[in-house]
Amino acid sequence: MNMFDITTTPDDVVHARERIRDRIRLTPVMTSDDINELLGIEVFFKFEHLQETGSFKLRGATHAVSLLSDDCPGVATHSSGNHGAALARAARTRGFQCHVVMPDSAVFSKVDAVRRHGGQVHSCAPTQSAREAGLDRLTEQGYAPIPPYDDERIIAGQGSCALELMEQVPDLDALVAPIGGGGLISGLALAVQSAPRPPRVYGVEPAGADDTARSLKAGQRVSDHDPRTMADGLRALVGQRNLAIIERDVLEVFTVSEARILEAMHLIWTHLKQVVEPSGAVALAGVVNRPERFAGMRLGVVLSGGNLDVEGMLKNLESSS
Repeated sequence: MNMFDITTTPDDVVHARERIRDRIRLTPVMTSDDINELLGIEVFFKFEHLQETGSFKLRGATHAVSLLSDDCPGVATHSSGNHGAALARAARTRGFQCHVVMPDSAVFSKVDAVRRHGGQVHSCAPTQSAREAGLDRLTEQGYAPIPPYDDERIIAGQGSCALELMEQVPDLDALVAPIGGGGLISGLALAVQSAPRPPRVYGVEPAGADDTARSLKAGQRVSDHDPRTMADGLRALVGQRNLAIIERDVLEVFTVSEARILEAMHLIWTHLKQVVEPSGAVALAGVVNRPERFAGMRLGVVLSGGNLDVEGMLKNLESSS
């Protein structure tokens, strides 16, 4: 399958990491004896939910914005929330306007986060075509487009996560990360190639948003995509550049049920005492679903985001008391 020319390199990830090193948070790594014993795997969790704006997305957004000229009129993107908030924050640090096209089904707390970080929200229908059409209109108005994942600058920036993790935990056997649009997993897959002994890379996506798995099986990027999953950050259709890197450099892509995602969230909340959103727990859900695949490994698992609708959760607790 050669769907798209891959021009982003492992060196691009290294250079991106240096550009953004002082502009993002070095997120911690934690392990849990209870989870290790349960799974029979030595798991090291990369806490990207503790990144500024609550997800790994700040890495790619910060890198992309760092490459813009000072006279840039502003930036634009489409997003379900996390990339929009990250881009708004990155743009504001340079004094740029930021416009974000968001589906009208987006979680309110994520819409609010985009606005809190200085972004202007433009609502659209909850389809990939509507999101992309909205971005096209903003681009025609002169704003610099920074797509959420199908972009070389974004891919290189997201890969910095793996470079950090490999320094924090040497000699990892494998990395596991979620797949939505594919920016994170493709960045990780490039980043590990700079290591003397590259860890293998595995991707996980919800069974209700399995466009990557279907695309790999079909030998081409699928066009039919009607995601049905609680993991709202993973509902996007995988990007062309991202899929090409995944096909070449990611060893395997798993799908997981909604029940597995909830189980993974429960494990994280109970044993790590960390609050992650459903999308952020999907990588662990893949490990829980296939523990025999990773038996005996030193495994890095990316907890990609923690932007939950806390107000809604508290209201549910109040109503049940």
